[in-house]
Amino acid sequence: MSIEFEQGNNDVAVFRVSGVLKKNEFEGAQCKIEEVIKKTGHMQILIITENFEGWEHSGDWGDWSFAERNDSYIDKIAVVGDEKWRDSVFAFTGKGFRPVAIEYFDAGQ
Repeated sequence: MSIEFEQGNNDVAVFRVSGVLKKNEFEGAQCKIEEVIKKTGHMQILIITENFEGWEHSGDWGDWSFAERNDSYIDKIAVVGDEKWRDSVFAFTGKGFRPVAIEYFDAGQ
């Protein structure tokens, strides 16, 4: 499995992502985030990548309905991983096009 979820503090969702991220696993993670939002009213997301190899090439990754429904409840998103993925992660998450603060940190920080 390439995504593991753990509930951090009450309003923090922590995801550990490794290998190739699959569309169905990503959608499952989005469902977990929505569950936390329903309980807390807002949240922060921490994504930790380890041995990350990118995204699977099949499937429609262009569905922004999750962001449209939930961005007003997400305080910030932090991604920790290998520096080589920074630009790709920013493109994938829509940094600069969403109202959510999205930051990337090198695993060594």
